[in-house]
Amino acid sequence: MEITDRIASHVAEAIKELYGQEVAAATLQLQETRPEFEGNLTLVVFPLLRISHKKPEDTARDIGERLLAKAGGTVERYNVVKGFLNISLTVKEWTGMLESILRNPTYGFTPVREGAPLVMIEYSSPNTNKPLHLGHVRNNLLGWALAKVMEANGNRVVKTNIVNDRGIHICKSMLAWQKYGNGETPETSGKKGDHLIGDYYVAFDKHYRQQVKELTEQGMDEETAKQEAPLIREAHEMLVKWEQGDPEVRALWSTMNQWVYAGFDETYKALGVSFDKIYYESETYLEGKKKVLEGLEKGLFYRREDGSVWADLSGEGLDEKLLLRADGTSVYMTQDIGTAKLRYEDYPIDKMIYVVGNEQNYHFQVLSILLDKLGFQWGKDLVHFSYGMVELPNGKMKSREGTVVDADDLIATMIEDARQISADKVNRLENISEEEASEIARIVGMGALKYFILKVDARKNMLFNPEESIDFNGNTGPFILYTYARIRSILRKAEEQGIAIPETLPVPEALSDKEISLIQHVAGFGSVIRQAGSDYNPSCIANYCYELVKEYNQFYHDFSVLHETDEKKRTVRLALSAAVGQTVKNGMGVLGIEVPERM
Repeated sequence: MEITDRIASHVAEAIKELYGQEVAAATLQLQETRPEFEGNLTLVVFPLLRISHKKPEDTARDIGERLLAKAGGTVERYNVVKGFLNISLTVKEWTGMLESILRNPTYGFTPVREGAPLVMIEYSSPNTNKPLHLGHVRNNLLGWALAKVMEANGNRVVKTNIVNDRGIHICKSMLAWQKYGNGETPETSGKKGDHLIGDYYVAFDKHYRQQVKELTEQGMDEETAKQEAPLIREAHEMLVKWEQGDPEVRALWSTMNQWVYAGFDETYKALGVSFDKIYYESETYLEGKKKVLEGLEKGLFYRREDGSVWADLSGEGLDEKLLLRADGTSVYMTQDIGTAKLRYEDYPIDKMIYVVGNEQNYHFQVLSILLDKLGFQWGKDLVHFSYGMVELPNGKMKSREGTVVDADDLIATMIEDARQISADKVNRLENISEEEASEIARIVGMGALKYFILKVDARKNMLFNPEESIDFNGNTGPFILYTYARIRSILRKAEEQGIAIPETLPVPEALSDKEISLIQHVAGFGSVIRQAGSDYNPSCIANYCYELVKEYNQFYHDFSVLHETDEKKRTVRLALSAAVGQTVKNGMGVLGIEVPERM
């Protein structure tokens, strides 16, 4: 139980004894005392006046005196400022809290129990015609962190991906490879499969634009030229063959997709993300058509004269939505319905969260209504975890195509930058191998990338600055990782000197305000985890970790740990360092960020 919860229960008991009325502890307004006042926790008394029928100051004194009498081991003193009761806790209470935190390696997390709500989270959603880019990096990191946040709040979680592996864009890459590839493979080219296919997607566009140019020069208007260019006509013919199950086209499609998936897997591994179940658009779009036709029979949708199927959402304040084209082919909405059907058959979902950019806000507003109409229990309450765009400063990094930032290039650059910037720090370590130095560079580089992206509220557009993210000062991943490594160094030195942290901590005569503040900060970790879960906001954990290590560094600057001559103080400070390290590791772990044992 956190300190705030314990004091709230004592206050509730005091109110019952004083005024004869029961008050739920959770409804009491308790908060950290403002720095300009003496105390650790402050109770707002004004809401209790209707029970006490006394002045605010008198009510506060009544409760304060009762706390001293009944919770003497917890409350040391109090003071009253108008309608605010400022409570100071005993040293024994603070050391006991620190002790309980250290005894629980997963302090702040809610255990996942059998029968807990099942939350499915969809993220990544790549196309198989090109490699992952910077936008996918933010998507994957947010999706993974959100999954970990929901687990930390006691939910069962299934992480899913929907791969867009069909459509005209896929056929463009296939056709270009047929025409210009000369049998090139990832093995013969030395390229990752997703990059190889992406190159042919670019090649298609290059040749296609040249054909359009030639046709317009011959007198054809541009719109007609775009439709009549030989390459686009061939790509559409290939799509028809794919839809009809042509063996040769399907075989090529399967081979090239496998190349792409192998490339994706490398990038996912580098990002530290994975999935429990992957769905493929090629398998879900037909299911979506079935479900839409089923809705049509039930009168949920209607068919127009040209044969297309629509949903009339004017009753919900929206417009009409196309679900099946006149030729019977599906649209993205249909595919999402089909994917939902398959997922619901596979898992008893209680909540569905889609991690998709904010340009799709309207799409998910409509999808929620349609799924609810079709009988999916979680449809009405589906969550669109909507996030903003992420960009790099102009000129900071060029991608292979020069238009988007390639995820693999970004990852490699971050690790190399970390290697160069941290070289002096790492080189000062004794007995460090080249392998360990490389591993530290990987952890620091990826930690810098992940933290910089995840510290920003997902709903906002953001500018990712590689140079700023890798800085060892300020609100950055390396600053937090370096502090963690410092704590681990302190604990190793303590062990070498035979100084251990006992299971039962000693109680010093007094604790400094900074020590109390630091214990209180660590003790609030569970509240931050709960807030991140209720708000779907991993950034609050990132910024909590930063504030925690910043406060620890101030403490470390002002107080000696291992050189403290008072044994009780030294033990408590060592325990406090261990608790901060444990909390930082757990908090960063929720964000998918590894921490180094030394730097």
